[in-house]
Amino acid sequence: MNPSNIAFALITWVSALCFVPIALWAFLRKDPMHFWAGSTVKPEKISDIPAYNRANGIMWLIYAGTFILSGVIGLFSITAGVVLLLIVSLPGSIALCLVYKRIYRKYRISEFPN
Repeated sequence: MNPSNIAFALITWVSALCFVPIALWAFLRKDPMHFWAGSTVKPEKISDIPAYNRANGIMWLIYAGTFILSGVIGLFSITAGVVLLLIVSLPGSIALCLVYKRIYRKYRISEFPN
């Protein structure tokens, strides 16, 4: 292992640490977890708040896990680690939005259209 592989791994792990607190916050919240900055989700719009928050927390943990995996792979092959990180970063962010929309639709009370 060379120092650049270790530095890459550390950077991706620190990045992952940015998402873990969001997941923990989702698990611990009593009100529905929001996704977009500055937005809120009204409790009366969600059918099962604990399940909704748990799904959000799992989503964020999986996203953080992909960054951790990228760092682990980067320890052995920096090229493979960078490729995974690139896939996780932009396409992964889009996937995060789509997964959140799916979670929201699943737990939204049907008489509330949005």
